[in-house]
Amino acid sequence: MTNLTQKFSELCFGATIRVVTFALFLVVFGVGAAKAQVNAYVVSQGNSSVLVVDTSTNTVTATVTGLAVPREIAATPDSAFLYVTNFNSVSVIDTATNTVVANVPVGNNPIGIVITPDGQFAYVANNAGTTVTVIDTTTNTVSVTITVGPGPQSIAITPDGALVYVPDAFGNFSIIDTATNTVTATIPVGSAPSGMAFTPDGAFLYMTDFGPNNVKVLNSTTNTVVATITAGNRPFSVEITPDGAFAYVANLLGNNVSVIDTATNTVTTTIPVGSFPRDIAFTPDGAFAYVTNFNDNNISVIDTATNTVTATIAGPVRPWGIVLARIDPFQSLIAKIQALVAAGTLTQNQGAGLIDKVNQASVKFDSGQTSAACNQLNAFINQVNAFISSGTLTLSQGQPLIDGANAIKADIGCP
Repeated sequence: MTNLTQKFSELCFGATIRVVTFALFLVVFGVGAAKAQVNAYVVSQGNSSVLVVDTSTNTVTATVTGLAVPREIAATPDSAFLYVTNFNSVSVIDTATNTVVANVPVGNNPIGIVITPDGQFAYVANNAGTTVTVIDTTTNTVSVTITVGPGPQSIAITPDGALVYVPDAFGNFSIIDTATNTVTATIPVGSAPSGMAFTPDGAFLYMTDFGPNNVKVLNSTTNTVVATITAGNRPFSVEITPDGAFAYVANLLGNNVSVIDTATNTVTTTIPVGSFPRDIAFTPDGAFAYVTNFNDNNISVIDTATNTVTATIAGPVRPWGIVLARIDPFQSLIAKIQALVAAGTLTQNQGAGLIDKVNQASVKFDSGQTSAACNQLNAFINQVNAFISSGTLTLSQGQPLIDGANAIKADIGCP
């Protein structure tokens, strides 16, 4: 068994290399200013797919197939990949190409999933059992399995990534130290915990208690309940606005969303949405909340300034999880290169050469020089192919880079 102290040192070193190398690339080469867009990624459980919704138009722009009864979804911090819990596995989706690039076997009936702030690990709650699976996102392999209470469904991670909270079917929290991947405490919190969300500063955890129809607020320093708020009928999930001012609660049988003022811990309004609302996600600026309506096969879009539904998006069948991510295709491609450098597959100089071509393509495109941008992308593809031919990259390592560049070429209209 790998020594935990040694493993932790290696992880810290790897994370440091990622940060330092990325900062170096930003300073030396700059970051292209290509226009990014915010997409909503919606789990469509009924047809085992993920729908991609452009939030600027609220239209479905793509469908990712090849999943198996998916439920929840999480995005890496760089938005380059999505991790989706299936019936007995986790699928990894490349957001540059909207394709499944890996399937990772985990425990039985996984539901909740979170990704560490550094993007290195995904923690998965296996509902039909007593375990949490930890996936190394660099290799998309299971690094460890942690025993927790029975029937874990939801899962949350502190904003600093230090602790993972996992409630079980009997209302007890297992608290996992992510440095050692061991359970350091078990505390009673409710009768039927369902959804959880930390405030941005990590000071409080809001948890929906499905049985007694309330939301409990935990002080994350003392791990004690400091407030209990009456919500709607069967509160299922909760999300906090990016500024931390409000908590939005999806009430599964109430067909509405309760809005809680986190300063006073009181419900300020209740917003009617569709039938069986399951999950909520906010745009990065907090201007809109997207709510999946499981029975109505649609998504309600709430204007958070007026707390009214301003749009309804049809398309998903039995929508469950949802995540919003800001997608810059050039930055997504850079993230893939960065991961190969962090893993030691490419040297810093090799990675820098590839990143320079991507940034040059971005700059050319932003200045209206589409043909020049296409040339840079072609040069990038040629270099990746050269790395594959020389054995520096395997085909499985190089193909996602080529696919990402080709996707950009298609988007910007290259011949």
